[in-house]
Amino acid sequence: MQLSNMFLPTTPIIFFTATIILFLVLRFLLKTSLLHVMKKWYQCLEDKCYVHQYYKVPKFNPNMQENQLYRKIQIYLNSLPCIEDSNFTNLFSGDESNEINLVLDSNHYIIDHFLSAKLCWIHENGDNSKLGSHNNNDYLVLKIRKNEKRRVLKPYLQHIITVYDEIQTRNKEVRLFVNVDDNVEKNGRWRSVPLSHPATMETVVMDVDLKNKVKIDLESFLKAKQYYHRLGRVWKRSYLLYGQSGTGKSTFIAAMGKFLGYDVYYVDLYKVTCDSDLRMVLMQTTNKSVIVIEDLDRYLSEKSTAVSLSGILNFMDGMLSSCGEERVMVFTMNGKDQIDPTVLRPGRIDVHIHFPLCDFKGFKTLANSHLGLKDHKLFPQVEEMFQAGASLSAAEIGEIMISNRGSPSRALKTVITALQSEGEARKASKVRGPRLIESGSVRVVEECGDSGVFCKENGGHRFKDIGKLVSLLRAKSSRKESFDLDASEKENSRHES
Repeated sequence: MQLSNMFLPTTPIIFFTATIILFLVLRFLLKTSLLHVMKKWYQCLEDKCYVHQYYKVPKFNPNMQENQLYRKIQIYLNSLPCIEDSNFTNLFSGDESNEINLVLDSNHYIIDHFLSAKLCWIHENGDNSKLGSHNNNDYLVLKIRKNEKRRVLKPYLQHIITVYDEIQTRNKEVRLFVNVDDNVEKNGRWRSVPLSHPATMETVVMDVDLKNKVKIDLESFLKAKQYYHRLGRVWKRSYLLYGQSGTGKSTFIAAMGKFLGYDVYYVDLYKVTCDSDLRMVLMQTTNKSVIVIEDLDRYLSEKSTAVSLSGILNFMDGMLSSCGEERVMVFTMNGKDQIDPTVLRPGRIDVHIHFPLCDFKGFKTLANSHLGLKDHKLFPQVEEMFQAGASLSAAEIGEIMISNRGSPSRALKTVITALQSEGEARKASKVRGPRLIESGSVRVVEECGDSGVFCKENGGHRFKDIGKLVSLLRAKSSRKESFDLDASEKENSRHES
């Protein structure tokens, strides 16, 4: 009994010592290649217990043309986080200066998981004897358990294509194309540059509810291919952006192109020689593009134009507008009141978006983005100016803020001054005209606008020399004032006598 009690205190010491040893062994395994070797042995044992099916995806077809499926799978695999776990992974610089891509090395593999199944991809060289090939064609080999291939294979390949499309859309460089009028046969009608405009749908100054509706409409359009085809309609969408200059229409188009990931084609109608030339310009655009015609109202108002109204209508929804799909057509105008209704009918224009002059809500958005101000003591004064009817375009207010970004208070005071000047000019314009001026037998209408044109009200000729007319009216007014003054002096003299 005494002997057994002698060994009891040593039991905790032995247990503690064994724990320390086990911990050191595990730590040693984690920091050495032994754990990797054990893991590899386990995977080999697991593979021996299952029957696998192999699918080979060559890089080139028998005609030595690139296999697009190989490219899609490779981009998909290079996007997986598990590629970092491969034994050898190549590092390549990307298109951007700070971008680094990881690419699976030859004769190595990675493990992917999909629908609870384990799938192994192996990058094999063309001279690998295991594949029975000795050419220089590379292969991607998919290894999948036979008892899972019917359940997993087709959904997995479709998943790869879907992810590839998302990656391409996300990484695509949006470009701006403009049509030219020379070298048609040699180089085509379009020249392009990267669309480097920094605008996004988040930075566009627009009513929040309206912006959300536009985004929802665009997203719905992207998913509506089958719906349009079921209706027998071309998969395209047309927008009209109208409002005064400087209200953000061009900026919105750039943001729309980036939001969709579509190239933007800017059609300059003044470089188009005729209706058939306009059709050729349209035919050379691509799918997944935004096609833009700006200031359409100004072009239609001109007397002599190379493209007829009929040619523009056919461009908007004629047969040739169906030569491509997944397109968004955008037309901009300063106003649509004077436009032929046939241009604006549904089918040619699906969505009308008005870009008004800046209001107080838009002003606060600009103050936050340009000056970092969410509130300021001058905000109430600015709000009063807007409520009184004064208004400026977002471009005008933005430029004031950029010029005075070093002093937010000075920027707000400058905005207030500009709003006051605009309000006074508007009041003066309302007071001055239009009004009737009687001059003998001639009654003319004075229109106080930019044109400053005087027109006869009832027949007769139009005054071409405005200066002579004004001088005539002023001379007549002076004679009348002189006559009234003489009469007043005579009356005063009579009373004094």
